[in-house]
Amino acid sequence: MLLAPLLVLGLGASSAHAGVATLCLAQPGQSACVSGTVGNRTNPVEGAEVVLRDEAGTEVDSITTAADGKYSFQVTEAGDYFLFVDPESLPDDVEIIPPAPRFQEDDGSIRVPVKLGRTTAPDLEVRSVDYDADGAGFGDQIVQSIAQGLRLGLLLALASVGLSLIYGTTGLSSFSHAEQVTLGGMVAYGLVNVAGLNLWLGILLTTLICGSTGYVQDRLMWQPLRRRGLGLTQMMIVTIGLALAAQYAFQFFVGASQQKVVVRTFDVVEIGPVRMTDMSFVAMGVSLVAIAIVGFVLLRTRIGQATRAVSDNPALAAASGIDVDRIIRLVWIAATGLAGLGGVFYALVVSNGIRWDTGMQILLLLFAAVTLGGLGTAFGAFVGAIIIGLVVELAGPLGAPGDLKYAVALVILILLLMVRPQGLLGRAVRVG
Repeated sequence: MLLAPLLVLGLGASSAHAGVATLCLAQPGQSACVSGTVGNRTNPVEGAEVVLRDEAGTEVDSITTAADGKYSFQVTEAGDYFLFVDPESLPDDVEIIPPAPRFQEDDGSIRVPVKLGRTTAPDLEVRSVDYDADGAGFGDQIVQSIAQGLRLGLLLALASVGLSLIYGTTGLSSFSHAEQVTLGGMVAYGLVNVAGLNLWLGILLTTLICGSTGYVQDRLMWQPLRRRGLGLTQMMIVTIGLALAAQYAFQFFVGASQQKVVVRTFDVVEIGPVRMTDMSFVAMGVSLVAIAIVGFVLLRTRIGQATRAVSDNPALAAASGIDVDRIIRLVWIAATGLAGLGGVFYALVVSNGIRWDTGMQILLLLFAAVTLGGLGTAFGAFVGAIIIGLVVELAGPLGAPGDLKYAVALVILILLLMVRPQGLLGRAVRVG
């Protein structure tokens, strides 16, 4: 089991009324936490009165924030709760930024869906009371969404580049590849949050562990199936079965609750209208470096040249003395390692964390990125992932409700393929 009992530190009620936020850690099946900061890490609001009410409107608890602006509540029942910040307790020149309309109540409170075993951190950020919601507000929202789209695109790129390399060298569309993302997040959670390892050591070990699963898969399953002459359609069905088995294995061993790799409260970095945590920028930087290394290997090393040769023509590559099976195995190791790395950062910086069915949720986005960029082209997968990430994050501010933003990305994929069937960076092939 990767899950272990979590301890709740401190005395919640007494410290809350003393104006000091207690560290709250959610226990699966027993409790949940509603915690966060009024303002942000760099500009917290002191003296704000935060009230938590249940669905019946009964006050559960209240807290007056200290100098760090933090608030924290522990609850033992799942359901909708409502956070209210007394506007009279805020400085005269600021106000709470309204949440998405579906979470905003008529009395000014914020609806907070709570599930046991999870920590929910609603945004209670502030802005100037003179903020222009119709002018700069929309523009700032677009810029913020572009930044979040780049972050999502880079995380998707880590997995989609590997998926594209697998397709390019074997012709196999692996439906189980997205489960490597889930595996990366789950393993990192176990190593960092449960075993207590250093974050960067946990990231390194997670990448190595996920890469080793690629070696095991090819050594014990894919290579024997290739040698038996199994068709690509049958092998694709095997990947679907493997994906389903992995999903329910995650649910059995880890549970159905969402998991986040939590090492500290991340600082919020503001660059103009863009506000993201420092770890988000670190994740984006590491993702770029990892993808740049893959590009360098493909273009400048003998292994990369051999990989491109196998992708172009496996039979001719074998006749030229290239060990095709060895190259394919290296591709599986690299692809699963990259996907695992993406899973670690997904569990670190994406607000909802990772859960047993995360792979199923992002699978179509990965295929959309690979197809949009051009099947079998690693650089095309990178470009496609960035575009998909931007479309998904921009769809909300532009009017797409809820999870319909994922459908918008797929609609754009369909429209583009009608104009350019080979994808953005793919090569046109004559059929017939």
